[in-house]
Formats: sequence, C-alpha cells, structure tokens
Amino acid sequence: MINIRGTYTTLRAPEQSDLETLYKWENDTGVWQVSNTLAPFSRFVLEQYLVSAHLDIYTNKQVRLMICAEQEETVGCIDLYDFDPHHGRAGIGIVIANEYRTKGYADDSLKTLIAYAFNTLCLNQLFCSIGATNETSLKLFEKNGFKKIGLKKEWLRTAPNSFEDEWSLQLLNPDRKGKA
Repeated sequence: MINIRGTYTTLRAPEQSDLETLYKWENDTGVWQVSNTLAPFSRFVLEQYLVSAHLDIYTNKQVRLMICAEQEETVGCIDLYDFDPHHGRAGIGIVIANEYRTKGYADDSLKTLIAYAFNTLCLNQLFCSIGATNETSLKLFEKNGFKKIGLKKEWLRTAPNSFEDEWSLQLLNPDRKGKA
C-alpha cells in the first residue's frame, strides 16, 4: 500500500519500527474502554500482527494505518474493520496519542480515510460506535458527516456495576445512491 496523503497528515502501513509505539498505545489502560480491550498485548502478538499487516483489506477484512504528521512523526493510528466488500461497508476507529490531541490530526486523518474508503475502495458506507460520554469523538465524527442512527442502552461496562450507553453512527457515501 502506498502512503495516503491528507492536508497535513499522511496515512501509511505499519512497519516493524512501529512495534514499541503500538506496544505502548495498545497497553495504555486509558484507551482500553474505547477499544474494547480487557488485557494487555504482548510484543510477540504485536510482532505477529505486523508480519501480516501487509495483507490487503480483502484478505484481512481490516486495515490499520499509522497517522504521521508533517515531520513524519507518528501521532496515532486509524483503522477500517469489519470490512464487507459485498455490502460495501466498514467500521472505522481512530486513536491519537495523548500528546498530539487537539492539534487537528484526528480530523485530517479521518477526512483522508473517508476519501480513501469512498473513492478507492468504493464503499457505500462507514460506521462507528462511540460511548455516549465520549463527546470529543462524537463531535469529530459528526463534524465529518456521520449521523447518529441508534443508541444502545447500557452497552459498555465502565466499572463492575456501571454501564454506559453507546451511539451507533453511520456515514453514507454521498456519490452513491444506494440503488443498483
């Protein structure tokens, strides 16, 4: 896969040199709630992931791209998951490292991946799920055209006896009419 350029971010395939960065991010317990993670990832598991990361989205049904800023520093990653080429849809998720948040990287990389999904992969729609209290992510996705389509009540466990609602959001490709 070649690099996908945005206005001021570049999306690129993960490299072996990203192992320590991914290890740090995947094992950040502060991110686990939004990524539905319950246990740490070992370096070995992440190494195995990087070995297969070169496979295309049609093989893996997902793709993770590293988000790089102007000076090629890695600031986050963005994923397409649950790729369904028959129905023309995929889920989308994004994480920006704490020190790079509020600098516009999430917005630019989301716009870039939306364009790639609709123009290159010819998808009909993208979807995501966001915790009801994650106002920053809700604003980001709604700013980029995603619409709330449903609320799942008490969907996410936040503590042993506490749950949070989760919004389902969807973005339809504006260049497709949905009918054959």
